[in-house]
Amino acid sequence: MKYILLFASTFIFAQQTQYVDFKSVSGQLNIVDSQKIVYGKVDYDFEVLQPIDTIKIDAKNMQFSDVRIDGKEAVFVNTGKELQIINHFQKGNNHLTFSYNAKPKQALYFVNIENDDIQIWTQGQGRYTSNWFPSFDDVNEKVIFNLGVTYKKEYQVVSNGILKKKTENGDQVHWQYEMENPMSSYLLVLSIGKFDKKDFKSKSKIPLEYYIENKDLASFEPTYRYSKRIFDFLEKEIGVKYPWKIFRQIPVRDFLYGGMENTTTTLFTTRYVVDNIGFPDRNYTNVDAHELAHHWFGDLITAESSTHHWLQEGFATYYALLAEREIFGDDYFYAKLYNTAQQIKFASRTDTIPVLNAKASSLTFYEKGAWALFVLHESIGDKAFKKAIKSYLNKYAFKNVNTQNFFDEIKKVSDFDLVQFQKTWLESTAFDTPAANAILSKNKAIKVRLEIDKLKKTPLNEKLDFFTKTMDSDIHYSVKEAIVSQLETEKYENKKELLLKAMHQNNVQLRQTLAETLSKIPEDFRTEYETLLDDRSYQTQEIALFYLWKNFPEHRTEYLDKSKSWIGFNDYNLRTLWLSLALSTPNYSSNPEELVNELVSFSTTKYEATTRQNALEKLIVFKFINDDVLTSLVNATTHHMWQFSKFGRDSIRSLLKNSEIRASFNRILPNLNPDEQFQLNRLLKE
Repeated sequence: MKYILLFASTFIFAQQTQYVDFKSVSGQLNIVDSQKIVYGKVDYDFEVLQPIDTIKIDAKNMQFSDVRIDGKEAVFVNTGKELQIINHFQKGNNHLTFSYNAKPKQALYFVNIENDDIQIWTQGQGRYTSNWFPSFDDVNEKVIFNLGVTYKKEYQVVSNGILKKKTENGDQVHWQYEMENPMSSYLLVLSIGKFDKKDFKSKSKIPLEYYIENKDLASFEPTYRYSKRIFDFLEKEIGVKYPWKIFRQIPVRDFLYGGMENTTTTLFTTRYVVDNIGFPDRNYTNVDAHELAHHWFGDLITAESSTHHWLQEGFATYYALLAEREIFGDDYFYAKLYNTAQQIKFASRTDTIPVLNAKASSLTFYEKGAWALFVLHESIGDKAFKKAIKSYLNKYAFKNVNTQNFFDEIKKVSDFDLVQFQKTWLESTAFDTPAANAILSKNKAIKVRLEIDKLKKTPLNEKLDFFTKTMDSDIHYSVKEAIVSQLETEKYENKKELLLKAMHQNNVQLRQTLAETLSKIPEDFRTEYETLLDDRSYQTQEIALFYLWKNFPEHRTEYLDKSKSWIGFNDYNLRTLWLSLALSTPNYSSNPEELVNELVSFSTTKYEATTRQNALEKLIVFKFINDDVLTSLVNATTHHMWQFSKFGRDSIRSLLKNSEIRASFNRILPNLNPDEQFQLNRLLKE
């Protein structure tokens, strides 16, 4: 009978929300960071909508005890993936309590665990919160979450909602957070670290909390330069008040993505913690606006399935563009749309999956989804579009939606042909370039850009006058970048005057494009190119330093002396480049071993993955490889960031082709930890 029961239960699990509605949950957690274990006590309130014999909560690799329904001991099954409560549930309200512990393999991450500067953070979307908190992988089950966390008192602990209470007990502090409205489980957040916090208020009086590590306080202003302005703009543009009680932003180390829109608390990568010089290359503006827009499109209303994922990512991408338009102007806005149109058009040659498909690419969900909204906005007009958006958000607040729900609101304000719109923008993999260009051409800069693109195969002498006139005008720098890019394969003598004009524009982005496209620098352009070393852009400085060092060996000492104190972004891009160039310059350093040790140190676990990869790439390219470097490479294969672990595996595969290095890997194998040994053994056996 037990097996029949479980079989029947499995049959209805896919539709559990039709039988059971989980209302709220309170979780009280303790975290033992040394063991990477979470201990918790959980209280769930739920309503049975129709009689059912088994309910389930997603819970990966957890242990449970003291499981009770309404105070009475409950029969339960732990499948390793779910907690299944077995009972003859009848219609009505119930109270479920239990204790659990988990050692999560993903979704909860411990960074710098071996140091006294730990960060702990979560990532629920695509990773499943059910790895660290018993919850629901089904986005259609929305719950009011209240999380309490006990941790060391020298750390800040942040979760969703309002901080209701903070209680100190010896060297521990208990933080109690509460929400008022329901959300999907993937939006549950936990962030722990040593942060400073600055408080602001929006025009609508919503508390805004911006966090940053103490060591980065000098970068606070450029990092959050437009954050409050973005918040105020999006509230006004969307036309619906921010639907939550507070908004926080926290940069965390070794984050998996650019940012994540956890309800009330956005986490984002430290890559976007920049100073004034780093701002032109890596500012947080777009990601900031994107994650905030999700607080309406994704958090307030949530797509019912991955098929309709564009209702989250397309909307967030589009509203982020609108926020950038408000800050950087129309030309910037249209230039970004033009660039994404080119990307989508190129990708459509091989990408056969449209927007309305659960397997669509990120480019399709995000950028083509945004393009669809741009076309719709332009087609029905601003007033009708905003009216529909407002109605859509209010009608489905704290619920789940699909594309038809959105279209139903558009139909109320416009007779626009949504059937053809859906075929063209959501169901076709082709990109409607003529329609896109027609809308883009409303912008004067794009009109010129389109003319420039038509001249790609035209001989330079036939378009020189047009290029010169355009370069001398005050048109947006993106148009001039297009000219510089077209010049890349032209003979230097023929393009020199245009290059000089570009250099003298004093525009950081345009000069950077020139730096990238002129990898072979003529002697009579050397002095001009050297001025790039003084640009207020770490990316430009990196490009210029490398190409100058490569092109002019007789001036290497001069370039290295000039750049010896450069650090660059927080991933040490300039410092790691300088070290590798200094080591590759004969007789430059009187103590090369010291430089090697410094470069190798950047590859160790003391630093973030981006810094480690910067260092390892340079160590490999310039052939500074020792046992410490090989050990760091193996350790990379165990990292939670897939990009870094893939880099580690691919690098090792390449190095193993060398018999001497293969022998070195075999020699260090016994000294590695079990996870590292497992990964290296797999690679050695390939």
